This record gives sequence, structure tokens and C-alpha cells, in this order.
Amino acid sequence: MYKIQLLNKISPVGLDLLPHESYEYASEIVNPDAILVRSQKMQDMELSPSIKAIARAGAGVNNIPVEKCSAQGIVVFNTPGANANAVKEMTLMGLFVSSRKVYRGIAWAKGLAGSDDVGKQVEKGKSQFTGPEIKGKKLGIIGLGAIGVMVANDAEALGMQVTGYDPFVSVDSAWGLSRTVKKAISLDELIADSDFISLHTPLNDDTRRKLNLDKFKLMRKGVRILNFARGELVNDDDLIEAINAGIVEMYVTDFPNEKLLSIDNVIPIPHLGASTPESEDNCAIMAVHQLRDYLENGNIKNSVNFPECILPSSGQMRITIANRNVPKIIGHFTTILAENTINIADMINRSRDDYAYNIIDIDSTIDESVIAQLCAVEGVVMVRVI
Repeated sequence: MYKIQLLNKISPVGLDLLPHESYEYASEIVNPDAILVRSQKMQDMELSPSIKAIARAGAGVNNIPVEKCSAQGIVVFNTPGANANAVKEMTLMGLFVSSRKVYRGIAWAKGLAGSDDVGKQVEKGKSQFTGPEIKGKKLGIIGLGAIGVMVANDAEALGMQVTGYDPFVSVDSAWGLSRTVKKAISLDELIADSDFISLHTPLNDDTRRKLNLDKFKLMRKGVRILNFARGELVNDDDLIEAINAGIVEMYVTDFPNEKLLSIDNVIPIPHLGASTPESEDNCAIMAVHQLRDYLENGNIKNSVNFPECILPSSGQMRITIANRNVPKIIGHFTTILAENTINIADMINRSRDDYAYNIIDIDSTIDESVIAQLCAVEGVVMVRVI
């Protein structure tokens, strides 16, 4: 029986995929095998030695202590693309409201409640809310993952001229991208030639405050910026300076903070990008599928700290090993198995940055003493037999 701890409310559409005869789940559970989480902060949480995996029903994992998990051999999953359509739709909405001043116009119109001759006042006052159409304008997209590709394709269908920049674009994303979307050679080239800029990159040390004063100085006067990725991608102080200088006409952000709320040219949205019932269902379904495949088969897909590693079962038992990515360690594993007359039916090894993962199918059972020998190999952080 696998025990799953729920740190947040998870869509029942996903939880229904956990067979009751082999899984139990609850918010309070002792020695869980895995954790399902959405937004709960886990940095200060003590991680039980029983935990084998953490699955986040969402893309970002800033609320999970990933490095700590890696050192303990805990595989951390996310659900990239599961909420892509929801965020894409919000981004398209951001294009329109940043351009046509609908946001301000609605607030002004509601302020006319109780006035006489509302119709006349509307006709007289509407000129202050005029704004350009998006058709024919240049949209620069920074980050061509699942969301960025969908935004690029749909914006082009709306008549925009779209350019993308992503030095790490995946093969799958490239296949999904419209052939007429242009590729920027550099970030500076993209931001200097865009009427609109949309951010779709993850937050890490390389992207934090990527849009700063130096980048704002390269932009066209009157540029509109959309941020439905992460608030920290933009240096807020430099942004405010760029707004005051007339460089940034409008900034639409799904991550408002106190500093930005008082700025007229900022449209703050209360983190609604993925807040749809469809998105929550999709994320839960994807998270549960990945978690089950790992717990039951040892396969890894969409992990943020260990490599993708999938092997069809071909032996009597399966050994999975997570280890630090150091030379010659696989030889230690195979030697231990050979010395104990255990035949390997099939195996796979994959590495990612500082860690590696192994799936070894064997043609026999394995004793606890052999497992102990594998655990004792220097650099090993997890050994599991399925």
C-alpha cells in the first residue's frame, strides 16, 4: 500500500486515478511514500526518510527544497504544459488590455453610476481610453516552452509579427512552433525590435531580474510588457524608472506587489494565469500519472532534479539507484551484482547535472545484504527494489 500525503487540495479528477486497493491519501499521514503539492511552502518542512517522490501539480517548484530533495534521493516532479492553455489565454488577454486601455475604461465607466446622461458622458469621455490594435504589431516572446509556443502561434494567427528567443528550446517545442515565427539571435535583438514583449521563462539565477535598466534602455519607446511567468524576472525599481521615462507604456503582471500597485501604468492581476478548473484537473492528472509510474515502475518523466529515465520491464525484479554523478560508479553496481551471481536482464543509466539515475532489471530476487552493499557505494543517495 502506497501512502500519499496531500499538502494542498488536489483535484479529485487526479486523485481518482489512485487505485484504492493500493493507495491511500490524506492531508495528515504518517511516513508517506510520496507528497502531492500545489503551492504549500515546503522549505522548512522536515522530509521523512520514507518519502520517495514529491509531485507538484503545476510548473514552478520554488516552494519545494529541490536541492535538499536531491541529496536525499527524492525525485521532484512538476507538470509542464498541463496549465499551458490557461496561461496562454491570460497572455492573449494581456495583449488586448495593455493596448486598448479597457482596464481603465471599465473603472471609469463604473464610476458614472448614479449620474445623469450616462450615455452622453460615455461618448464625451471615451477618447481618453483609445489605444492601438495589435494586428501588425511586433511581439517578442522570451522563452519557447509549452506556453511560449502556444502564445506565439495564436498571436501570429491574430495577425501579429512574432519573434521568439530561447537558446534552450527543446525539439518538441520547435516542432510545435509555426514555421513563420522568426528566431531572434540574441535577447537584445528581440527586445530592441518589439512593440510587445511577453515573458515565458523559468525563474533561476540566470533569469532573475533579466529585464533590468540595461535592457529597458534598448527597448522601443512605448513598449508593452506582459509577465505571466514569474515576478522576479523583472527588476521592479528599474521598471518603474522605465515607465516614468516613457519607455514602458504598460506592464501587465500576474504577480503584483506593494511597490507596483501604486503605479498607473501597471495592470496587476492576482496570479490568475493557471486558475481554471480545466488547468487544475490537467495538472492533477499529470502529477498522479507521473507519481504512479515512478512508485510502481521506477520510471522518471518530468522531474526537475533527476534525468528522464524510462525502461520497459524485462526481469523478475527491478532495482533503481540514484547517485551523485561521479565516474566509475556504474562499475561498482555491476560488480556487486556479479559477485552475488545476479544476472542483469536490462539496464539504463541517465545523468543530469550533479545526479544520475539507474534502472536495473534482474532475472532473480535480491537479498537485503546485496541492497546494503549497493547503498554503501560512495555517492549513492537512494536504492529501491520494485
